Amino acid sequence: MKKSYQSLEVNLTNNMRKVIHRKLSVNILRVSLVLLLAFTSALSAQGGDPAKGKSLFNANCAACHQLDKKMTGPALRNVEARLADDEGLDKEWIYNWIHNSAGVVKSGDAYGNKVYNEYGGAAMTAFPQLSNEDIDNILAYTAEVKAEAPASAVAATAASGGAATTGGVSNEIILAALAILFMLLAAGLFLVNKTLRRFATAQNIELPEETTRKPLWKSFVQNQFLMLVVSIFFLLTSAYFVYGYLMQIGVDQGYQPVQPIHFSHKIHAGDNGIDCKYCHSSARTSKTSGIPSLNVCMNCHKSVYEYNGETTLEHSKEFYDGEIKKLYKAAGWDDAEQKYTGNSQPVKWVRIHNLPDFVYFNHSQHVTVAGVECQTCHGPIEEMEVVYQHAPLTMGWCIECHRTTDVNMKDNAYYTKIHEQLSKKYGVDKLTAAQMGGLECGKCHY
Repeated sequence: MKKSYQSLEVNLTNNMRKVIHRKLSVNILRVSLVLLLAFTSALSAQGGDPAKGKSLFNANCAACHQLDKKMTGPALRNVEARLADDEGLDKEWIYNWIHNSAGVVKSGDAYGNKVYNEYGGAAMTAFPQLSNEDIDNILAYTAEVKAEAPASAVAATAASGGAATTGGVSNEIILAALAILFMLLAAGLFLVNKTLRRFATAQNIELPEETTRKPLWKSFVQNQFLMLVVSIFFLLTSAYFVYGYLMQIGVDQGYQPVQPIHFSHKIHAGDNGIDCKYCHSSARTSKTSGIPSLNVCMNCHKSVYEYNGETTLEHSKEFYDGEIKKLYKAAGWDDAEQKYTGNSQPVKWVRIHNLPDFVYFNHSQHVTVAGVECQTCHGPIEEMEVVYQHAPLTMGWCIECHRTTDVNMKDNAYYTKIHEQLSKKYGVDKLTAAQMGGLECGKCHY
């Protein structure tokens, strides 16, 4: 009886343990599921692909927003966290604002109206085409930690250059070493000569006496034929150099002045591929190409406030950023407030290509009618960090171009009749600018 009671007690204890263990396992499983669901929902709420978000940001937002700088719209770094902490707004509000900001403003939303009024009553463009997932990706991109600015390429270049200088031998050191070697050699020869003379004196050796001869200049002067030939040679040489000097007066080929604001055609026309006629628009319709207004520069530089391209040993990122600030000062632009102050200053640009007053040159006639490329006269402008005068711009240079350049007659009814007449006269299929009257004095001179 006692044994059966003990066995029953053991069974009851084991069963209770199993029940407790089962309930504990179920509870742990339930808690794990709850935590997993909460973690999953948190990921779905905060999830997003920053890489996709960057592409979407650049395509839809970058025209008016930057991550760390106020522009046409506010800076968007950590915008989701800032709105949640400062304004108590959730992601649903962000969805509604991006899809239809005007509707949020009209609904009387306090923060929406605050932003609307702060930015001069300009409603943000609606983006109904962006899905909530797209917006999550954009928010994930804006939530990334700001990376520290990389060290300037100039510093790296300077460091590498400094290392090379330290490891190698400069030209100055080589020239100094050669000069010292030459001096030592000369001193050695002098000592050897002096020693040999002393030895000869000690040994009673007679040295040969120096023979006297007529000076070279006296022989040259007494030879009349040589004097005549040399005189003619010097006269012709002098005339040649005087003529060359006089012909270079007013020819400024290679002239490369420093401008008050550094403007790199290599960056604008080369790296960014901006058409020359976007800035020099009057070249299409006017005699002159014109100096672009600062408003043309500000079309881009309201948003482009810093340089992010490649730097060189001569010009660092800080240098280019400083030149953009000079532009802002001249245009009277307050970058912090994103508005004009009205306090503008004229820029005293230095003219590079300058023809004499008696020379007539029409840009529109060459650019629009003749279709001449800018590089024909101005050289590889898209490669110039600092612009210089590429061509001599002399009369002979212009005439040679007129003699060798065929006039484009295709689809140009203006030239049809005169082309038929002149083609018969000259017996050619194509006419040069010279055959069309391009060598007449009155074409280029008043």
